[in-house]
Amino acid sequence: MSPGRPRSLPVMRTLALVEFLTVDGVMQGLGSPGEDTDGGFTHGGWGTPYAPALGQVVDPGGLGRTTGYLFGRRTYLKMADFWPHQGDDNPIAASMNHSPKYVVSNQLTEVNWAGTTILTGDPVPAVRELKAQGEGDITVLGSGHLARTLLAAGLVDELRLFVHPLLMGTGKRLFGELPDPRTLTLQTVARTDLGTVALVYRIG
Repeated sequence: MSPGRPRSLPVMRTLALVEFLTVDGVMQGLGSPGEDTDGGFTHGGWGTPYAPALGQVVDPGGLGRTTGYLFGRRTYLKMADFWPHQGDDNPIAASMNHSPKYVVSNQLTEVNWAGTTILTGDPVPAVRELKAQGEGDITVLGSGHLARTLLAAGLVDELRLFVHPLLMGTGKRLFGELPDPRTLTLQTVARTDLGTVALVYRIG
């Protein structure tokens, strides 16, 4: 390399958070009453009435950009209980079942969902290393605690938020404190007939 020539930086994979939220940012207990009752949460299953229209804003073709999935332990166990039993005629199942998966956990010692790697210890350096390897997007589904950790560490590049027309008033929220403000650039926006808004933001 000639003197004075700038050194090219390695191309990092995009890390995207896919999250289903209420307008006040609650992500707890989306799918079923018993999904997550921490803190005495009694509104589980709030997302069910809006699910029939999500196909209007979920683009299965976009799954082609995802080359790896990243989960926290609780979300992983819920996903692993369902998706391996779905056929490849479902594009989401085909993508998840045939892509590498990573679960951040210091408790799990073995997994049954094919293609899964357990990441132990501090997730920040492990995820930074994943971003420096391979191509395509790494997609985080749910996994609130992990998502907040990665946001605080500056490792998240894109937010894909499905905001439902509901004020919950209580429950776990996606966004926590950050060490500094983050500027978001809106990439796309769409809405369903039932009022869910799909927003895609780039961070920074």
